[in-house]
Amino acid sequence: MTAATLAISDGNDGRRVLSLFGRLDADSIPTVWPDAVRALKDAGARPVVVDGGGVEYCDGAGVALFVDLLRQPHPASVEITNLRPAIDALLRQFDAKTFTQDLDPEPKRRPAIEEVGYISAGMLRDMREQLVFVGEAVAALAFAIRHPSSIRWRDVGLICEKVGADALPIVALISFLMGVILAFQSAVPMKKFGAEIFVADLIGLSMLRELGALMTAILLAGRTGAAFAAELGTMRVNQEIDALTTMGLDPVRFLVSTRVIAALLMTPLLTLFANLVGLLGGAFTMLSFNIPFVAFAHEVEGIVG
Repeated sequence: MTAATLAISDGNDGRRVLSLFGRLDADSIPTVWPDAVRALKDAGARPVVVDGGGVEYCDGAGVALFVDLLRQPHPASVEITNLRPAIDALLRQFDAKTFTQDLDPEPKRRPAIEEVGYISAGMLRDMREQLVFVGEAVAALAFAIRHPSSIRWRDVGLICEKVGADALPIVALISFLMGVILAFQSAVPMKKFGAEIFVADLIGLSMLRELGALMTAILLAGRTGAAFAAELGTMRVNQEIDALTTMGLDPVRFLVSTRVIAALLMTPLLTLFANLVGLLGGAFTMLSFNIPFVAFAHEVEGIVG
């Protein structure tokens, strides 16, 4: 098969004839497309006939060329003739008129005051939905406290494994690095005054009182919260939540309460684990500053005891 070529001629009846030959595909189309559009515009008010009798092969790129020629603004008619049946059937799947207008127009901009009101209404609507969800979750937890047998404790155990055991590696990594960074960054300036031992006080107070629980909460919100949202979102898309409602089951009580209970049970344990790993990270760092592990442990015990 030959590459795409274009021949321009004038018919006896005054029409401009654009004859296409060869293979119309994505590789050969760029060589003839600009010339074909230019010839169409140079035809003036004369009718234009695009002769596709010499086209040996045509894929989506070739069809795009024919559609582009048909949608070009022209004072006279533009006609495509002599196409092979397979190519003609492929071309008939597209209506050139639909490509003359923007099928996805940019929405009209609202006035500034209306835009502010629209955004504010959306924020209030989201806040209302969040409050409704929190209320339903609290009500489900209160019902679970009054009726423990209504909770699927087997599901709670499986979710506890995902929330707790599966989160140990990332919690350990972040907490250990936090302890190492705190110890190193504070020990370097304190060494100038011979006060390296007080780094243990800083790490003990910061990790046990604030950073341990804070980093654990952030990791749970980012890792576990995102996993819960993705899982429940998939169930919504698959209409599993609608099926629960149809069967007369409360989705919040059936799905949310078990996950909230698992998170409440695992968060304190993960916090204790994060505190321990953070202290170990600080202790290992202080070994490089000639602070023994025993001295570090006694100092931490004295400041937080």
